[in-house]
Amino acid sequence: MSIDPASPPRLPPVHRVLDWPAVAALAEAHGRPLVVDAVRAVLDACRRGEEPDTDTAILEAVSRRITSLVAPGQKTVFNLTGTVLHTNLGRAPLPPEAIEAMTRIAAGASNLEYDLATGKRGERDSHVTGWLQRLTGAEAATVVNNNAAAVLLTLNSLAARKEVIVSRGELIEIGGAFRLPDIMARAGCRLREVGTTNRTHLRDYAEAIGPRTALILKAHTSNYRIEGFTAEVDERTLAGLAAKHGLPFVVDLGSGTLTDLTRLGLPAEPTPTETLSRGADLVTFSGDKLLGGPQAGMVVGRTDLIERLRRNPMKRAMRCDKLTLAALEAVLRLYADPERVCQRIPALRLLTRSREQIAAMAARCRQPLQQWAGTEWDVDMVDVDSQIGSGSLPVDLLPSKALRLRRQGGGRTGGQALNRLAARLRALPMPVVGRIADDTLLLDLRCLEDPAPLLAQLNNSG
Repeated sequence: MSIDPASPPRLPPVHRVLDWPAVAALAEAHGRPLVVDAVRAVLDACRRGEEPDTDTAILEAVSRRITSLVAPGQKTVFNLTGTVLHTNLGRAPLPPEAIEAMTRIAAGASNLEYDLATGKRGERDSHVTGWLQRLTGAEAATVVNNNAAAVLLTLNSLAARKEVIVSRGELIEIGGAFRLPDIMARAGCRLREVGTTNRTHLRDYAEAIGPRTALILKAHTSNYRIEGFTAEVDERTLAGLAAKHGLPFVVDLGSGTLTDLTRLGLPAEPTPTETLSRGADLVTFSGDKLLGGPQAGMVVGRTDLIERLRRNPMKRAMRCDKLTLAALEAVLRLYADPERVCQRIPALRLLTRSREQIAAMAARCRQPLQQWAGTEWDVDMVDVDSQIGSGSLPVDLLPSKALRLRRQGGGRTGGQALNRLAARLRALPMPVVGRIADDTLLLDLRCLEDPAPLLAQLNNSG
């Protein structure tokens, strides 16, 4: 429709559009202010020639705008990227017990900070610290909203205006530009890096200790690995050096796990229990990675040091809410049964699926995906390697199976065509997120346990 600026379209006024039965129904369902804004925006678009100006078109445009506005910003998606603990897709899926606990606590009041025995104010961390002590063997524990906060709180509580000794090879950077040196600066302490990128010796630590030294920090390089001509000081030796000089020895495990992963056929990853047994005074680790729980940061170790963290005013700014604590308590409780924890924690269950199990799922989904994709695309099954993700065991891969979409007849597909195909999958009612590699679109089915919802929407939108 062409618009003559000298003769603008004769549009209905806002109040008249609001009286239309269908628009009035929208206002009843979603509130009048939201619908008024939508009507005004659509009429303005009509005046600019961006929307047709018929009554039917105006009604449809208002309805689309309202639908878009009230749609949840965060959606459930199919994670078919091949990265199990995908930071951008929410990391670890929660077990049913954690979801039920969150729902129950969210519905009303709870004893979050109320001691039912005494009728006095309680401590919110108490709902999980007992389990953390039991599962790690630590004297004491505390919890904050993520592991970055755990490291920041530890450094600020124990080393403000003093020096922290770290090996140069452990000055980690993780996703979102989280850099250990930057965290140290924000914590108010000074970095004293020792050694070289690939080799650090005990004498490097010993020579760096001085009157301004507050603690020795060892950061687990969970998202990279240095190989070749390397040397590092083991935790037991570092703990001995720290104790000799009366310094706390702190270990940041990054991901952290509460179970022996080798029992599950996975590569070894240090546990808080092992780290404490080697002499660490404090250990920090995450809740939403290999542990398989909600986003949280745990600190376990010596009672006197944990008390210093708890007294820090920053602790309040980093505390967990009641939903996180409810979910975390439910997840930790599952670890009391180590024989069944692999099947009851979804993250561990997904990590331990065999290629044969995944292949059976891929065979079931291949033909429906082929029908949905159309004759332009060929769908077949290929061997791939999944990864754990979120900085956990970065060079260790898991044999998996993927559905591969590529141009019919072979040959180069072209980036634009693959991107359009990936966008079609992301536009499904429950978006499907895969990965583009080697001029193909790969859908790794490691994280697909129930194919029914995927197959249903493929059949309905093919």
